[in-house]
Amino acid sequence: MPKNCIGLDIGSSSVKVVQIKETSKGLQLVNFGFEPLPLQTIVDGAIMNQSAVVDAIRALRDNLGIKGREVATAISGHSVIIKKIKVPPMTPEELEEQIPWEAEHHIPFSKDDVEIDHQLVGNDAAGGQMELLLVAAKKEVVADYSMVIREAKLLPVVMDVAAFTIQNAFEANYAVVPEEAIAIINVGATLSNINIIAGGTSAFTRDVTVGGNAFTEEIQKRLNVSQEEAEAWKIGSAGEGVSEVVPQEVEAVIASVADGVAGKFQRSLDFYLASSSDATITKIYLCGGSAKVPALQKALEAKARASVEVMDPFRKVAIDERRFDIAFVQQHAAEAAVAVGLSLRRPGDKP
Repeated sequence: MPKNCIGLDIGSSSVKVVQIKETSKGLQLVNFGFEPLPLQTIVDGAIMNQSAVVDAIRALRDNLGIKGREVATAISGHSVIIKKIKVPPMTPEELEEQIPWEAEHHIPFSKDDVEIDHQLVGNDAAGGQMELLLVAAKKEVVADYSMVIREAKLLPVVMDVAAFTIQNAFEANYAVVPEEAIAIINVGATLSNINIIAGGTSAFTRDVTVGGNAFTEEIQKRLNVSQEEAEAWKIGSAGEGVSEVVPQEVEAVIASVADGVAGKFQRSLDFYLASSSDATITKIYLCGGSAKVPALQKALEAKARASVEVMDPFRKVAIDERRFDIAFVQQHAAEAAVAVGLSLRRPGDKP
């Protein structure tokens, strides 16, 4: 059985690495770390500063003593299109042939400019059709991500979609109840991924161009502080000059931004709910760097009228206390969701 891939999440604020080993006793953490990236290195899922990403990957590889070369990574943003489509019943061979032509009807890019893949998700018995997830990703973005990994002397073998990786991480750690619909929202620095799982499969995905940087930027702007101080206040620790600013001011700014961010998420959830008369979302799981902002959880809970919980992607993963700082892992667990999902992939996997 091939070993699991190195899970490499190239996010807009940092590069995260997770390595997990599947043993007879379950999942075991082998490596976990992250390296910050300069601002504007990744913009809407596209790499703007390749050397900064290569340096970050190399630093993680060397500092963590990573063994193995085969990497799974993920892309997101406007360069990725995910559509659920229905096609007449056909053999896998016929489907393989038909997919490029189907893509032309559903994808707003030329089929020559994209990498196309598909996954059978079920059969519509009443309509006598097959239901597919069709995924198209711009070739230039896939090539850019592959190139930075190769330049860091690693080998890209799996290219996933961020919205699906958080589902992988969730399913490895939580029970999926087929009768329920749950939403997983990965709150990145500038981009958030939403995946609604209903009937045990992904029913709706969307990337929303808002994230944790909205909090930092608003604190900076309104309270006239540095980015470092704003970031520190956002996550609840105090930067220099904390005595000069009344904490309630910070809380008021965070609450106001949280309301706006939650509103954007809710619009996507409403879009899904409107598509089905009996659809309801029973629970929302947050992951990503800003998942732990209490005001965001509270605002989303109020708008969605559903309970909100921070997802722990290491919930069922064995962690050796002699090798890892447990407090560090717990503190940064929510940020690791995409990388954990990627670390569960194997070379040659079908998405």
